[in-house]
Formats: sequence, structure tokens, C-alpha cells
Amino acid sequence: MSAVRIETRGAAGSSSAQNGNVMLTETIELTLFPAMMAFAASSDLLTMTIANRVSLILIAGFAVLALLCGISGTDLLSHVGAAALVLVIAFVCFACGWIGGGDAKLAAATALWLGFGHLFDYLVYASLLGGALTVLIVQFRALPLSPLLARQDWAERLHQEGGGVPYGIALAAAALLVYPQTQWMTAFGL
Repeated sequence: MSAVRIETRGAAGSSSAQNGNVMLTETIELTLFPAMMAFAASSDLLTMTIANRVSLILIAGFAVLALLCGISGTDLLSHVGAAALVLVIAFVCFACGWIGGGDAKLAAATALWLGFGHLFDYLVYASLLGGALTVLIVQFRALPLSPLLARQDWAERLHQEGGGVPYGIALAAAALLVYPQTQWMTAFGL
């Protein structure tokens, strides 16, 4: 992506508005995406639900970041195209009962941030981590539930035979593995 980063760090005479834009841009890049991924994973683990607001916050954050960075129309369309493709595929998976609706929306919102440039890696990681998570949960369900966990609603729900898999954990973990290679983070040398 050929994003135009607002480069006023350390420039003599830079205006406070420009510095405010830089700070806002860096705050969004460094915190919003990782925080929403962590929230989505924990929410899915504890409630087997990923609220719509998570995806909406990710979409709004991307829109603000795209405006602040001044990404080109071509790059913007590429990111939106990646999100649209993932949304269509994910909702087919949802219609087949393979994933939840929150998972489908989270995957699409994540693809918006990653774009086509990082989409393949994200999908590979999500598939591998999702498979590993599923195996772990099947093994967890084969064991008796610890008395300590038996009093926890989330653990009982997770232990329930035939229950769902909180796939949002795998989606979020995959996103966090790929995110450091994106244009949003490479500008910081992270």
C-alpha cells in the first residue's frame, strides 16, 4: 500500500493540528486493531459471541486511519475488495453452519485492515490455528471438567459435548500474527 503518512515528527514549526493528527494516527495504528482483536477473542471464549460493535469499531477505525493517512483510491478499493471477498466466503461458511455470524463479520473487518497483500497469510494462520483450537477443545471435552471450572458458565459451555468452538480466538490470533507485517505497523519499525 502506498499510504501517505503524515510526517511532521520533529519538524520545526509544525502545527499542533498536524501533531494531533500524527498522534491520532499512531494511536489508532498501535492500539485499536490489537485491542479489538483481544476483546473479540476473550468475548468469544467467555460468551461464544462476538458483538457487532467489534466489527463496526474496526470498520470505523480503518476509515479514520485511511483518511488520516491519505491512502490512494486504488489501495482503498483493494482493502474494501478483500473485506467484501472474505465477507461473502465467510457468510457461505455461516450458512453451512461451519462458523458463527460474529466470526464471519470479524474476519471481514480484519480483511479490511489487512488488504489483499496480507490476506493469504491471515487465512492460512486462521485455518491452522482454528484446527489446533478445535483439536484442543475436543480433547478438553473428553476429559472430566475440573470442579473449579465446573462453576464457570463459560467453561461448562465450552465443555459441553457438541457445543460450538470459539473460532474468534483463532481469527484474532491469526490477525495479531499478521498485523506487524502490515503497512500500519512497519512505519514504526516494529
